[in-house]
Amino acid sequence: MKSKSSKPQEFDPLAITRRDLLEWAGLALSAAAMPASTRGAFSSQQQSTTPKSTGTVMNTLSTYMSEAANHPLPDEVVEKTKYHILDTLGAMISGSKLLPGQRALQFAQAYGGKEISTVVASNIVCGPIEAALTNGMLAHADETDDSHSPSQSHPGCAVVPAAFAAAEQFQISGTHFLRAVALGYDIGTRVTMTLGGQKFEVESHWSTHSIAPQFGAAAAAACAASLNAQEMRWMLGYAAHQSSGLGAWNRDPDHIQKAFHFGGMNARNGVTSALLVKFGWSGVDDIFSGKDNFFQAYNPNADPSGLIDKVGERYEVTRTNIKKWPVGSPIQAALDALKILRKQHSFDAGQVQQVKIRLATDEAAIVNNREIPDICVQHMLAVALLDKTVTFASAHDKGRLKDPAVLRERAKITLIRGTRKPYAAARGHSRTQPERWHATSPAGGQRSRHARKSHDSR
Repeated sequence: MKSKSSKPQEFDPLAITRRDLLEWAGLALSAAAMPASTRGAFSSQQQSTTPKSTGTVMNTLSTYMSEAANHPLPDEVVEKTKYHILDTLGAMISGSKLLPGQRALQFAQAYGGKEISTVVASNIVCGPIEAALTNGMLAHADETDDSHSPSQSHPGCAVVPAAFAAAEQFQISGTHFLRAVALGYDIGTRVTMTLGGQKFEVESHWSTHSIAPQFGAAAAAACAASLNAQEMRWMLGYAAHQSSGLGAWNRDPDHIQKAFHFGGMNARNGVTSALLVKFGWSGVDDIFSGKDNFFQAYNPNADPSGLIDKVGERYEVTRTNIKKWPVGSPIQAALDALKILRKQHSFDAGQVQQVKIRLATDEAAIVNNREIPDICVQHMLAVALLDKTVTFASAHDKGRLKDPAVLRERAKITLIRGTRKPYAAARGHSRTQPERWHATSPAGGQRSRHARKSHDSR
């Protein structure tokens, strides 16, 4: 039952054990193993016929999406999907103690809704749209959720909450839930890869971090709702109309609007898109072609066939990274490089005279001298130099932003903005490039290390 108390239930993520997390995962994967008694109760009676107004890309895409629930996944894809569900649940649990997570829980507690879907790390049960919003906020309350480099997005923080909420709504099996999540990773990431990834984001001021996860969340929720091909086409139209998000998320000082932008908004919109069609709404047959279509609005030069490039062959969840460090994606490689250098050449912070880090220009802008600890590369490297590691606690200790010892180390660090060769609407090509970490000691000794960002650290 939904709590009647005036504030969310107290919950301590630091007390969670590995066994606890695995039990949470078990609940998530089997949350709705009962027969789908409500499936199709309000579904449109339209058959899965192909309208004359749809193009080849939409026909292929919508058919693939409608069949995904019954399509067995390769064993390695199943395994990887489970890891990302676990990882996202962990991000929700830890996020519940941070300010964005607390604000999300307060919203869910106050707003309520029909008691259908679970809000993680609380005793709240509410409507699926509200649960998706709240769990999405929890999942990106911090920088611990996964990331997909080619699409410049964080899929899990929207896809998993949307699939989870819809799974409880329609009481689907654990296998169906897994396939819905995998589909979400496949569809959402291909949208912004087709648009042009990070180059598109930089040049247009639209945000790949909201567009990709929203389409992913919509695909996952629609799969959980068992929409047929015609309904998938309409659902994609509703997702396209709701797609939004500006690059201004980078100016949010409290990570609250960022959590909404990356996770909560997209999970909410995805579930909404699926439920509207499931309950009988119709719409445009092909939002990706024809007059005033999605690509004409966002990038007229994009090739829509990217939406179905190697679909069913290349599973994007296998190219999504689980973070090793509880910090923003552009900082991952720098911390990796420091750890490797320390293993090869033992040294203390006092022995380091100067540090130079080279990041791609667009990524450097995200983490350069930020006021939030875990997305400030200079601060996190200073902490790592002093502590010889980075923990969840140290990454969120705002007090250390003014710590004289940290500031002394931070003064040694220079961020160099590199360049990245432009690339066109990416057909799944990785955009990662080596990032350089260079340290100089007082005696003149120098150590350098290249590292690629966002290693999968499961």
